[in-house]
Amino acid sequence: MTIREIAERFANVTDVSDPLFVQFDGDHRIGVQKIIKKTLKRLKEENERQHEFFNRFKYEKELWHKGIKYVAGVDEVGRGPLAGPVVAGAAILPSDFDLVDVNDSKQLSDEKRRELVPLIQKEAIAYSCVPISSQIIDEINIYEATRVAMKKAVYKLDPQPGHIIVDAMTIANDIPQTRLIKGDAKSISVAAASILAKVFRDNLMDEYAVQYPRYGFEHNAGYGTKQHLLALAKYGPTPIHRKTFSPVLKTIHH
Repeated sequence: MTIREIAERFANVTDVSDPLFVQFDGDHRIGVQKIIKKTLKRLKEENERQHEFFNRFKYEKELWHKGIKYVAGVDEVGRGPLAGPVVAGAAILPSDFDLVDVNDSKQLSDEKRRELVPLIQKEAIAYSCVPISSQIIDEINIYEATRVAMKKAVYKLDPQPGHIIVDAMTIANDIPQTRLIKGDAKSISVAAASILAKVFRDNLMDEYAVQYPRYGFEHNAGYGTKQHLLALAKYGPTPIHRKTFSPVLKTIHH
């Protein structure tokens, strides 16, 4: 059997106990030994990812075992930008949810997040995303605007959750809550919510980039990058800028 044929067979291996390992263990061709080594490395990485994935289900499983059927993960995106809304995402996942790649949205590429969104939406029992505008952020402050977004995102879920896992905040409603620091890396439901919210907000900022082309919103998502700050100094703020945020405020006063 050629090296190429052996490589193709090993590409389909999903377990270290596969008889192929025994079959080719005595084949001392360097190419074959490389294939075996590479396959073992791949299986180890896949196994670790699977293990981490199950760990991110820890909080949900504890709640399900207590008889709470619907557990919602809630997260926000866009507290730091100088422009655009803050967006809260919420997601209720089923116990057989199996998208191993769902993790803290900040650890994923834009391409991966966009690939995951329709898959999460398909598997989720319920999900929602709620934007709160820069005008409201300026009226009530970013912290309160984030809480409003989260509360609305939960309210939009159907069915309503029996428990909420929320990333580093508390939501003003009567539903019992687990508050997790770095929740999007610890809870699969919070991670799913963060991915939905991130892509939802990025899509909005892409639309604003067409409306206000000088600020590079399609690249910076409203964050204070060098290009964004230069455009802000040159052209002043747009209607979607947060007028109470210091770098924007400076340009208004000049």
